[in-house]
Amino acid sequence: MNIAAIKHRCAFTDCYARNQDEIVINVTTGKDITNVNIIHNDPYISGVSGRRPWVGEKLKMELGRELENSFIWTIKLSPKFKREQYYFEIFSNAEKVYLLEDRVYTEKEMNVSGKMKQYFKYPWLNESDICRCPKWVEKTIWYQIMPDKFCRGDAGGKRVKLREWGETENLSYEDFFGGDIKGITGKLEYLKDLGISGIYLTPIFQSDTNHKYNTFNYKLIDEDFGTEEDLKELIQKAHSLGIRVMLDAVFNHCGTDFFAWKDVVKNGKNSKYYEWFFIHEKDFYTQDIKTKDGRYFSFAFEANMPKLNTNHVEVMEYFLEICRYWVKEWQIDGIRFDVGNEISHSFVKKLHYELKEINPEIFLLGEIWHDSIQWLLGDEFDSVMNYPFLESIHDFWIEKEKNSYDFMYGINRCFSMYYEQINHVLFNLLDSHDVVRAYTRCGENIDIFLQQFVLLMTMPGTPCIYYGTEIAMAGDGNPYNRKSMPWDEIAEGEYDSIIKEVKAIIALRTQYNQLNGEKTSWKHEDNHKRLIHYVRTTNEIETAIEVYLNASDKEVEIPVQGNVIYGRNYKNGYIQENGILILETKKDKEMVIC
Repeated sequence: MNIAAIKHRCAFTDCYARNQDEIVINVTTGKDITNVNIIHNDPYISGVSGRRPWVGEKLKMELGRELENSFIWTIKLSPKFKREQYYFEIFSNAEKVYLLEDRVYTEKEMNVSGKMKQYFKYPWLNESDICRCPKWVEKTIWYQIMPDKFCRGDAGGKRVKLREWGETENLSYEDFFGGDIKGITGKLEYLKDLGISGIYLTPIFQSDTNHKYNTFNYKLIDEDFGTEEDLKELIQKAHSLGIRVMLDAVFNHCGTDFFAWKDVVKNGKNSKYYEWFFIHEKDFYTQDIKTKDGRYFSFAFEANMPKLNTNHVEVMEYFLEICRYWVKEWQIDGIRFDVGNEISHSFVKKLHYELKEINPEIFLLGEIWHDSIQWLLGDEFDSVMNYPFLESIHDFWIEKEKNSYDFMYGINRCFSMYYEQINHVLFNLLDSHDVVRAYTRCGENIDIFLQQFVLLMTMPGTPCIYYGTEIAMAGDGNPYNRKSMPWDEIAEGEYDSIIKEVKAIIALRTQYNQLNGEKTSWKHEDNHKRLIHYVRTTNEIETAIEVYLNASDKEVEIPVQGNVIYGRNYKNGYIQENGILILETKKDKEMVIC
């Protein structure tokens, strides 16, 4: 037995509260393990004196998820008295060991007379410690918009010089196209018809760039985009259509025209805002430099984005006031925090507490590209952008030697890092303004693109579509992944075919609650190593949604036993190369989450 692979800690994702009545317990083992039991009970069941031995109840754990080199076994317990004491009985065929808090024990060691055993203990299921996420997010389909590139609604904005709408030649970071808030408001019906129920706007506040991530004034909407009244009108109309609105908060850094930075540049150490930043040299600021010399810290090494000290109480309070205003006065539904992993934990905790007091249903999303468990314990962000999900999907299609097991391992890793309730609101995406567009990454193969879009819409989490992805817009790195939306061509019907496919796939997400369900079961066929096959279920519904994606270059026979609810490159029982088949089938009672 591989003892070194057996791991559990009574904390984080190994043991946590799912709700006010249940706790989830997970234990990780090697793949040589064939069965795991948990022995559990109230820690005081035998009294408090310790004179009588503590005796637990034995329950079999389920195989929860399979990763490349390990199994994760899982169980949900409902402690009658809100506390649990437990340990594990672990089998590799006939061989048996026990996992306690201090180490792994043999049967003989467990039976040493008078031994004091160090059991795992979940002390108390405190109501205020439960990680809770806004339930509405679970069924939201997001749409990310860069306002400058989405739609002109007010005579092309205020800039003197704009690029011609739709131009794609010789794009640069300095180009402005004149999209604005009124343009977004005018396209809300289009988004509603597409199936969108939430919009995420990249920054809208005063700045001298088209992307606005170097914010000058967090209290003033940039004149390029409109006015506060324009934003209120957008939010009111969106809400009337059942569409939520999320704004982008750039609190990790600011622009060089931010009032506090300007004061520091002018007055140096005599500025009362000097400690708002990380400055290390006397003559720290000159125009058009990188900050690799360390004279001050900035976002990446971008000199025009000096890094804010979010450990500082005054900085915290300044941005808290900003957020309170957005939530109270504008009635926004969510905030996405740019570079969320570099903002101090103390600031995010304070933000979480204060904003949830105003609106318990506000959605707080962090831009974090890696394992984010330390921000997702229930008192900071509600979710993060699930870039590992994007990367796992992308890598499978470019590495042709990968098989269906490899794909499962990648996806399972994405959903093994967090609490179950977090998985339901993980912000899944195929592309964004920071990466190459999905259609381009798919080699401009529409069939592969739609296969990946099916994954986006059928996996746990809350999916986000980057503007233009619904028409398979192409685009390499920045700025070509930020082209203007081709509304004339859309109106002329040039994209009708792809929009029809995308709408049909989105509709599956909204029509079949199994796709918002708790369980994903994977199936593998040795004769078809690149056939992705999984089943999505929920306890409340007696049918399942079964998905087939043929990522091979050969046709595969699929014996259909259910109702075909979507198909592409599927005919007469055969799914062709890059084909898709989605069925509603009878639920297998033995299915477990994998």
